[in-house]
Amino acid sequence: MASASPRRLELLRSLGLDVRVVPSGYHEPARPDLSPLDLARDHARAKCEAVAIRFPNDVVVAADTVVDLDGTAYNKPLDADDARRMLRGLSGRTHTVHTALAISAAGTLSLESESTRVTFFDLEPAEIDRYIESGEPFDKAGAYGIQAHGASLVERIDGDFYTVMGFPLARFVRTLRRLGFVLPITN
Repeated sequence: MASASPRRLELLRSLGLDVRVVPSGYHEPARPDLSPLDLARDHARAKCEAVAIRFPNDVVVAADTVVDLDGTAYNKPLDADDARRMLRGLSGRTHTVHTALAISAAGTLSLESESTRVTFFDLEPAEIDRYIESGEPFDKAGAYGIQAHGASLVERIDGDFYTVMGFPLARFVRTLRRLGFVLPITN
């Protein structure tokens, strides 16, 4: 796995996979020339390639998640003020979460993506401040994580929960099957 994400590692291990973590070291540059979906795909591809070149005989998996509010990409916040800006922007609105998967196997790179619509409740300023004080927003696209305290911000989702969490499991399993792999618990 070309990432140090504990959430992604937990999800991959839930499939019965023996996962080795090799962070890519890839810096996710802002790319205002790309749509949020294309940005997620570009970052996932670059992360995967950075590790696959070092481990050409292994299956390498990378993912990237971008929150898309009206065509504007919300990545990980830089600081508390940036997190506050993002959460205020998402408050009471519907946005799209794009997660891209890149899988390198046997010299072939497969690039997939899933998108899920998420609607936030109207958030009070004090609620935003408490959430930021929890520290949870700082390593998550859009400054929230749906799998923990951030779930209380979400009114509804339309699509795959795991896409919002940062790793669309069903898409991953189907892509591996298409590539000829059989997973321990899904054969």
